[in-house]
Amino acid sequence: VQLVESGGGLVQPGGSLRLSCAAAGTTYTSDCMAWFRQAPGKEREAVATIRADSTTRYADSVKGRFRISKDNERATLYLQMNGLKPEDTAMYYCAGGSWYLCASTWSRLRFTDFSSWGQGTQVTVS
Repeated sequence: VQLVESGGGLVQPGGSLRLSCAAAGTTYTSDCMAWFRQAPGKEREAVATIRADSTTRYADSVKGRFRISKDNERATLYLQMNGLKPEDTAMYYCAGGSWYLCASTWSRLRFTDFSSWGQGTQVTVS
């Protein structure tokens, strides 16, 4: 399933953005959906995950500021980002995969373990 992200852009520190991720040509959503991000010179890291039952998890760095959600009818994943900081600057990717990925040890979550992903949307906080 091809995923398409949107909603990135340039925002000042303290600002907000909402990212969207739509499954192209289908209403199917994976049992585990996630947002990852990759800053220049750094590894791609998991930001947030959401299970089919809407249970969510977050990286410590974004807890209390970001919120992941999904609309099953629209097969769309969202990431509401508030209180943005310069260190949040990165390319943001959505990914979909099997249910067990959402139960994985956080530090072991790998983008490549997911079966569907998008091309990314750039978020710049400056």
